[in-house]
This record gives sequence, C-alpha cells and structure tokens, in this order.
Amino acid sequence: MKYVFVTGGVISSLGKGLTAASLGTLLENRGLKVTLAKFDPYLNVDPGTMSPFQHGEVYVTDDGAETDLDLGHYERFTHATLSRLNNLTSGRVYANIIEKERRGDYLGKTVQVIPHVINEIIERIKLIGEKSDADVLIMEIGGTTGDIEGLPFLEAIRQFAIEVGPKNVLFIHVTLVPYIRVAGEIKTKPTQQSVAKLREIGIQPQILICRSEKPLSPEVRQKISMFCNVPAECVIEELDVANSIYEVPMALRQENVDELVCRYLGLLAFAKPMTEWEKMLKRLIQPKYKTQIAVVGKYIGLQDAYKSLYEAIKHAGAANDSAVEIVRVDAEDIERDGAAKHLRKMDGILVPGGFGNRGIEGKIMAARYAREKKVPYFGICLGMQIAVIEFARNVCKLKGANSTEFEAKTPHPVICLLEEQRTITDKGGTMRLGAMPCKLAAGTHARRLYNAALISERHRHRYEFNNTYREQLTKAGLVIAGHYTEKDLVEVIELPAHPHFVACQFHPEFKSKPYDAHPLFRGFIEAALKKAKSTT
Repeated sequence: MKYVFVTGGVISSLGKGLTAASLGTLLENRGLKVTLAKFDPYLNVDPGTMSPFQHGEVYVTDDGAETDLDLGHYERFTHATLSRLNNLTSGRVYANIIEKERRGDYLGKTVQVIPHVINEIIERIKLIGEKSDADVLIMEIGGTTGDIEGLPFLEAIRQFAIEVGPKNVLFIHVTLVPYIRVAGEIKTKPTQQSVAKLREIGIQPQILICRSEKPLSPEVRQKISMFCNVPAECVIEELDVANSIYEVPMALRQENVDELVCRYLGLLAFAKPMTEWEKMLKRLIQPKYKTQIAVVGKYIGLQDAYKSLYEAIKHAGAANDSAVEIVRVDAEDIERDGAAKHLRKMDGILVPGGFGNRGIEGKIMAARYAREKKVPYFGICLGMQIAVIEFARNVCKLKGANSTEFEAKTPHPVICLLEEQRTITDKGGTMRLGAMPCKLAAGTHARRLYNAALISERHRHRYEFNNTYREQLTKAGLVIAGHYTEKDLVEVIELPAHPHFVACQFHPEFKSKPYDAHPLFRGFIEAALKKAKSTT
C-alpha cells in the first residue's frame, strides 16, 4: 500500500477533507483502489456526543461508528466503504492506552507520549492497511499545523514514513495564500511559516495545495517554491469553485495533481476521460428545471449540521435535471408564526433527524401542513417520528400523543424508547447504530422507488415506533412500508392517498452519491418537481 498524508496549515476549514476526497476521485479514475481516513486531535472519543453547532453532523458508517463528517465526503467522492477504523481521535488513542495500562499490558513500564501514544497511532495506520485491499490510503490529519494537540499525530506519521520508506509515502500540505484587498497583493508569508513549522517537526511536504481567492501568478508560485523547498510544479492552485464542490476534482486535475502523486509514489496508473463525472456536473450546474424545498430543522443556522442531507438533495436534483433551492426553516419560527407563513410557497417539505424537544411542535405543525395541503413530505429519523405523532393526534384523535423522549408521561406514547435502550445511561456510541436490513412491503411507494424487496440502511436513534399503536394507526390509513423483521421494528411509513408522503427511521442521506442519487431522495424531488410544474 502507498500512503498519502494530508495536513493543513495557517487556519482551519481550508478544505482538507474535500481535497483528500477529490484526490481519491482522481486516483480511482486511474484504475487505483483507494481508501481514506481521518485522524482528529480532539479528546472526545468520537463526535457522537458533540453538538452539531460545535462539530457539524455525525456521519455513521455501515459498522455503526459515529465519525467525522469528512468521512461523508470520502464515501461520496469515491467507491470506498469506510468503517470505525477510518476515524481516530486523541480521545480514542488515550482511552485505548489507559485500558491497556489498567490491564497491565505495559508490564509496569512508565507510559509516555513517546513511544506509547505514537505507537498507538502508528498501529492504527498499519491496521487500516492490513484490513484494506486498497492500493492507496489517503489520510487527513485534522487540525492546523502548530496546534499542540496535533503534535503526536504529526510525529507518528513522520516516524511511519521512515519505517515504510520514502517511495511509499507522500505528504500533501493544504495552506492559505491570502489576498490582502487593501494592499492589492497576494501574500505568501503564512504559507512559508506553516511549512517551516511542519519542517521543524521533521516533515517536508512534497506537494502544496494553495487555497486562494485569486489565481497564483508564476512569480508567486516560484516564491513559494523557493522558500518552502518544493518544486514549482508542485505548488498547486486551489481556488474556490464557482458552482459545486464536485468541481474540485476537475480543478485539481487541471493542476496535474494526480499525475504528480502517481509519479512520486511510483504508481503506473494512467488517466482516463472523466466523462461520467463531467455529465453529472453538467446536470448539477445547468439543470432544466427548478424546485423549492423547505428543510424544517433545529440546527439550520449551521451548514455542516445537515451536510450529508443537503448533498443528497443536490444529488437528487441532478438526477431529476432540476436545481433545488433549499430553504432552511427554523422549527421554532413555525411554532411562533404558524406553518403557512413559512411553507405555503414550498414544493416539498423535509424534516430531518435531531434530538431534544426544542422546535418539536413546529416540526409537527410542518408535517400536518404537508399532509393536509398535499405537499410532498419526506421525514428522516425524527422526521418519521414526528409524522407518526402528528397522524396519531390529528387523524386518530389520540389527544396528547407524543414521544416519551419529549413527554415521559404522555397518555399515548406512539414513539417510545427501544427496549434495549432502557438500561443504558452512557451517551457515547450506545444508540441503534449502523447498517441493518429492511423488508419493503409489496405495492408500496417505497418498494417502487427502491425497486427492491430487501434493502440495507444506516441508523442512529434511540426511539422507535411503538407497536402497541400499529393496528390503530394502520386502520386509520397509515401504511407500514418497511419493516425490520428480526426485531419487529417499523422502518418506513407512507400515506397512499397523498401525492408523496414517505418517512423512514434510518438515514438514507449517508448512502447517496453525486452520480447515484438515493432512491428516496430522488423520488421526493421528483414529486416536488411535479408540484412545482403544476403551479406554474
């Protein structure tokens, strides 16, 4: 296996994850098999207990790991299927070491950062290699070069590079080349300082990815080359893309990045035309139609809180040759103003997942508006539970129906805690997590969308449809379209008398790709587009 380590400098949020994912796209196009990983320096064991406002969404893998959102980019941009091995934090490293120390694994030795912490990180890198049949591992190191918490990871990859040899390892450093508007100049000093810091640690990057809002002149590239000890051809310009993040692979290809990587690592893999990717981009950037979707949530102030969701909507738009205007609606605003004020112009309403009771009544009002006004509705996780609560209250007339998550003493707990969750007190990694099978009922809309009887989708929740109310709700018209037979759990519901009212307990957004939109999202946007066309 060959190893590419992607580090970042100057500031955070430069796009290391998108850069790593885009490189994966380019290497796959050359016929190479890739896998990707993200090592993060924070002390949380994983992002599972972190606020979406702090960290963005929690991305869930097939094996039930709660991981960094960059793993979503990796899976969307490539064909890699990632696991809990592909995300490591300082918290997990130290937890592993303390567990070993308590068991006596270190035989009474003093446990230290060097060698024990470093070795733990190196062992994870090796384990990913052993468990994967990929040709190349692209690994992103989170944080910014110079941060004290990131030093063990940088030292680990430095030592690892010596161990496996220079022809098997490549260092790419993503940095900022700011344009100072007042002076009218591009400044290279932050990049020089960042690379100098990296070299102090003992790492000399072979390729520099330079984020800038202005094109880099040959003189600027030459200056960066000279002071950072990198060949001028390896000073790569990475400008903000105009329309879509899926343009980044094409931009890096124009800069010859994949050719440089293959040359450094001695990989005989030749570039091919990216015809399908270009077709997908055209559908994304130049669609024929347009529709408007309301996402009714509680974390709508932060783009990354619903990152995979927004991307899945865009994928579905491209699949329907339609631009999708995503209107973010705060559920609390609906509680205050009523649903009609915020939703009457919408072609579709989507209620995503979430936790806690803030904004819940606003989401219930949104589901009722969609049901009664025949607006296409798509509920995901909490969005399905919301739809069940609304149906129980307003169709079945079960006064006070609710979830025990929001009202422990509700007279009609149509949504309740999973049986296996009742004795669990720890929060981290204890939900129903990962991929599980779902059987779709014949003749249902969901079955038609998937064109399959048995599917597998990823979950992240503690509460579930209460089977005690199944007969009462189905007699009133609610259809159970999907079912996890092993534990008798409701997975998909729909309303057949509605143009499109589908909700699922799982998170389909985690399995959508730009060139392969998820069936449930594709069907939802198709229904919204029909409504948009009917009202014009």
